[in-house]
Amino acid sequence: MDLTEATWTDVSELETDLAVLPVGSTEQHGPHAPLGTDVLTARAVADAGVERVDREVVRAPAIPVGIAEEHRQFPGTMWVSPETFRRYVRESIESLAYHGFDRVVVVNGHGGNVDALREVGGRLSRDGTAYAVPFTWFEAVGDHSAEMGHGGPLETALVRHCEPDLVREDRIDEAKAGAADGWGEWVSHANLAYDSAEFTENGVVGDPSDGTERRGEELLELAGDALARLLEAVAERNVPRPDDR
Repeated sequence: MDLTEATWTDVSELETDLAVLPVGSTEQHGPHAPLGTDVLTARAVADAGVERVDREVVRAPAIPVGIAEEHRQFPGTMWVSPETFRRYVRESIESLAYHGFDRVVVVNGHGGNVDALREVGGRLSRDGTAYAVPFTWFEAVGDHSAEMGHGGPLETALVRHCEPDLVREDRIDEAKAGAADGWGEWVSHANLAYDSAEFTENGVVGDPSDGTERRGEELLELAGDALARLLEAVAERNVPRPDDR
């Protein structure tokens, strides 16, 4: 059930404790892909995972702004501090738990959110408020994960598949020409760069021309299947914390 479209009386009739919370970012994804790429892909994967499980799952509204200050030089990018983001996600999950939806999978579409989401999930789970587990879709697509980049082949492919009208096809060559090969400037296993504008001319990392619609379909299958397996595991897992040793 999608909370955005449901009434409170619809929700009162549910007999489930399982929810998904899509989380993304509103940030640059090169000249060809929309600022909402991370939200659109997180939502699409959340829906694909829910469709694959034979149980009721509550779908919460997506959180559209994340930890993205590293893209601040590109117009349209929005961000909040890590502290604000953690608090917002935590309180969103607390509100779900208040109504009995206290097993929550956070479906994430933005790399900058990963560490904060793991911290929030751990805190909520340890204090007994909710069992919250973050899932980042591009880490769950097999060999494709190695080509993640930014506005590169994976994100371009998934948007082409899910929201084809939002990809500026006439700018793919431009996006490819100004892209970096990898994320950051690395010396002795340390990244010298803090902002993406330091190492990519137009915000792109990786070759978006490799992000075909057919590849996007495969990515959605892989991510949806992985999320469905996780939802089943979260629904069935014995949640109480271990005793002291």
